[in-house]
Amino acid sequence: MSSIKNYVHLLGNIGDDPKVTELDGGKKVARFALATNETYKDGKGEKQQVTDWHTIVAWGKTAEIVEKFAHKGKQVAIVGKLKTRSYTEPNQGNQRYVTEVVADEILLLGGKNETAATN
Repeated sequence: MSSIKNYVHLLGNIGDDPKVTELDGGKKVARFALATNETYKDGKGEKQQVTDWHTIVAWGKTAEIVEKFAHKGKQVAIVGKLKTRSYTEPNQGNQRYVTEVVADEILLLGGKNETAATN
C-alpha cells in the first residue's frame, strides 16, 4: 500500500454542464462540479443526507470524452488525485487556495453507448 499516497475514488452526479477550454497547444481541459451524497441516521434515528461538492479537472483525451458525453445530472465514477493550487485575487490581492480532484479516469454510468475515459 505504500504506492497509494494520493488516491481519490468518487461516485456522484455532475452538478452543471462541464466547461471545456482548449489551450494554445490544442490540449483540452474540462472542469465541472461533482455532487456526492452521504446518508446517516441522526441522534433521533431520523435519516439525514449531506451533499458534498467537489471540483473535478480532466485533461487531454479524458477532457474530450467529458466534452462529448458528460452533462448536468449524469452519474459518473471518478478515479484521480487531489491537487491544491493557489492564485492571487485580481482586484484585492488576496492569495486563495483551491483543492481539486484531477481525474485520471472517468466512467460514465447509467446509459447506452457510454465509455470509460483514461489518460
